[in-house]
Amino acid sequence: MRLRWRITPPAEAFVQQLPLTMTMEELNGNEKFADLPAALNSDPHKPGTIQQGDVMLYGNKTLVLFYETFQSSYSYTPIGKVLSTDSLKKRVGEGGIDVRFSRP
Repeated sequence: MRLRWRITPPAEAFVQQLPLTMTMEELNGNEKFADLPAALNSDPHKPGTIQQGDVMLYGNKTLVLFYETFQSSYSYTPIGKVLSTDSLKKRVGEGGIDVRFSRP
């Protein structure tokens, strides 16, 4: 999958940690998450609606990949977005997954 990066200081700091392979765990039937090796400065806000394909930072160390669109009252820092979400839910499956992030 290819990601589109938002050019923000937290996204730039994330890119500096790449390449990175992470085992992302399942949560809530709509997201995968894993802790980064190093914390990032965050700039959280409440997006209201999480879009399928959003890649966000929860807190300052937890990277989250959302594979469903839904409403949320939680605060996240945007990092990037999966460009093609047509089969995203099917591709990530139901359990934990290994995800490799590399420099754009």
